[in-house]
Amino acid sequence: MAIAFFDLDKTLLAVNSGSLWIRRELALGHITRVQAIRATLWLARYHMGFVSMQDALVQAISHLQGTGEQPIRERTVRFYEELVRSQYRPGALRAVEEHRSAGDRLVLLTSSSGYMAELVARDLGLDAVLCNRFEVDAAGIYTGRPLGQVCFGEGKRSYAQACASEAGVPLSACAFYTDSYSDLPVMEVVGRPVAVHPDRRLRREALRRGWPVVDWGAPEGARAVALDFPSQ
Repeated sequence: MAIAFFDLDKTLLAVNSGSLWIRRELALGHITRVQAIRATLWLARYHMGFVSMQDALVQAISHLQGTGEQPIRERTVRFYEELVRSQYRPGALRAVEEHRSAGDRLVLLTSSSGYMAELVARDLGLDAVLCNRFEVDAAGIYTGRPLGQVCFGEGKRSYAQACASEAGVPLSACAFYTDSYSDLPVMEVVGRPVAVHPDRRLRREALRRGWPVVDWGAPEGARAVALDFPSQ
């Protein structure tokens, strides 16, 4: 048995669910315009190379301190059903089934939250989820701290290594599919790294190293969903 690791945003999905989440939370009044702008600026600074996304994730988690977990979980379910579930790339679904048919273990390796990741794993029939989770106290209130290591960059590699070790599978027998240069630490240690609709830096690196670059397509309406939000 081998392991196939899959990134989520812009890889299995044709959209970035994090950006959609910020816009939806703003539209529904759950965050202020100032909070939305701050989050968007963090993303922009990351893409320009001025800030670590790991720092941004820790900052975002800290802002949850003192709020209840259950409303976030419930809003994530609605968000997934209304805006995300329809955004799987056609090629992604085929790749998942090909690995399943080959008897491989299917693992989601994402910087997304456990709430989102678990919904994806349920719908796609994945075997395991490696993601960001948040510490919650006995009363169901966020402490503002991540639960375990942040699942991003080197953190993703640590999670992948631990998963492979637990399954008794060498990373050389594993595949990893991603769109992002930030996932280079994982791509460098698996036997089959695959760039899916890669960003500019990852495309350049993949071509330099001879890694496969694939096009998994996009579902109809992907652009419309990225722009339109329900009014409720």
